[in-house]
Amino acid sequence: MSSLDGERGGIDERTRLVDPAQPRARYESVHVTSTHSDEGIRERSRTPISSALNGEEFDNVPKVKRTLGLYSTAFLIFNRVIGTGIYATPSNILRSSGSVGVDFIMWVIGALIAVCGTSVYVELGTGLPRSGGEKNYIEFIYRRPQFLATCVYTLYGLITGTAAANSVVFSEYLLHSLSIEPTYYITRFTAFGCLTFILTMHGTFLAPWGLRLQNTLGAGKLLVLISIVLAGLLSLVGVAGFSVKEGYEVPRNFQWDKFWEGSRGKGANAFVNGLYNVMWSFVGYSNANYALSEVRDPVKTIKKAAPLAMSAVTAVYLLINVAYFAVVSKNDILNSNRIVAALFFRNLFGPATEKVLSAFIALSTLGNLLAGQFSQGRVIQELGREGVVPFSSFFASNKPFGAPLPGLFTQYVVSCVFLLLVPPGDAYLFLISLSSYCITIINTLVALGLFLLYTEGYRGWAWKPPFRAPKALVLAFFFSNIFLLIVPFIPPVPGSRTYEQLPYWAHPVGGFCVSLFGIAYWYIWAIWLPETRGYRLEREIVSMDDGVTKTRFRKVRLLEDVGRQ
Repeated sequence: MSSLDGERGGIDERTRLVDPAQPRARYESVHVTSTHSDEGIRERSRTPISSALNGEEFDNVPKVKRTLGLYSTAFLIFNRVIGTGIYATPSNILRSSGSVGVDFIMWVIGALIAVCGTSVYVELGTGLPRSGGEKNYIEFIYRRPQFLATCVYTLYGLITGTAAANSVVFSEYLLHSLSIEPTYYITRFTAFGCLTFILTMHGTFLAPWGLRLQNTLGAGKLLVLISIVLAGLLSLVGVAGFSVKEGYEVPRNFQWDKFWEGSRGKGANAFVNGLYNVMWSFVGYSNANYALSEVRDPVKTIKKAAPLAMSAVTAVYLLINVAYFAVVSKNDILNSNRIVAALFFRNLFGPATEKVLSAFIALSTLGNLLAGQFSQGRVIQELGREGVVPFSSFFASNKPFGAPLPGLFTQYVVSCVFLLLVPPGDAYLFLISLSSYCITIINTLVALGLFLLYTEGYRGWAWKPPFRAPKALVLAFFFSNIFLLIVPFIPPVPGSRTYEQLPYWAHPVGGFCVSLFGIAYWYIWAIWLPETRGYRLEREIVSMDDGVTKTRFRKVRLLEDVGRQ
């Protein structure tokens, strides 16, 4: 930056050596040691700190804080991907496909796209092994204007981390398993209790037990799903004791003439909607990337954990669909108002088992919520560590329990606002759909950015990660997200309205509008205020009392600069 630019105010380009787009530990910086405040002894480090091959020194996080191994990291992903979808969405997907055969084609396509997404996030995670996920990747790739990417992502990060919808699902299934009528107020109160329980388990001295509970629920979920698969396969091959009970239609879904029956006449719109639901069922492969600063040997671990978790997810999804179709007839799935998992248990074990299923789905959802909020709390903490958001020291802190309670509490407040203050109906559905659409926008930017890193114009970025996703998979992931961006703009078929009052395109338009608020915040904070008040922002690294570093911005008056010169 020229001296003339510096006199206009804004962010001092001399802080480029600690640009958040760069790996913080690899570059020289002004380093300030501090314990309980932002004051401290300033010292300038002249020797760049190199990143270790295992990634543990990349972020200057004390080794004692790296508590996640392969098992915990894999279940962070597995728990986040598998929530309630596999118990309910198969019936919706069958309606869209028209036939069992096309249904399986959709699931295979979804699995292939998940492979692409997993490869993309493994490459990015090994190249930037630090908590925060997409925040780091967008900052690294889209560097100019400086800090704009962080400001825009901040709002997306808050919206996409809401747990309101899944907490309601947990509440409804738990109440059903206990034979309690799920009225509006009882459902919301139970969901509020669930969110409070998660905050307590992950944000206080109980944090180690929260992680253990999360892993236990993941292991239990996997075992139960495997049991459902085995029961379905045993029924398919005709093992005694696993046949469909009398009074229910015996399925013939795997007979060749029935396998493709109903495919014709559905049209492209129905196929697109079905594939859309399948692709969302696999979302969550990036969940471990949000907490990599707490993973032991993060480079090696993420290279193993992500493929392991997603392989388990894919196998479960495909095989459990086989089990469903082996036990439940196509007519029952299409014509019943009950979820397909309930029909499965009814046909094999009788209607009395439905409450047991409800309890299992509630626990499965709880595991999903624990994994999601564990990671989202780290995202908020990373935004605080970047120094861009207001009260950044508060959000970056691990006080008082050695856990990211401020970040978890922020996400808790957002979820409770969605849950308790937004009335049911169009407004609630809009906010939930907006959250999903924001995830798609972020994934699209990440996929495009990763591809750009291999173009001639990005040679200076020196992108050399330990793992590289094939470019064909990166492009496939990019176009799959373009598909997800476009589909919500397609008018729904007659009789299938998205909202009662709002236009069907409300949430995709809202998703793009969110970025405008981030741009406005960036302009006011980084450009307008410095220029009008006569200061520039100088960025420094600060060591907090727990040994983790954060950055802060000092307002340096331009007259002070003149005095120095």
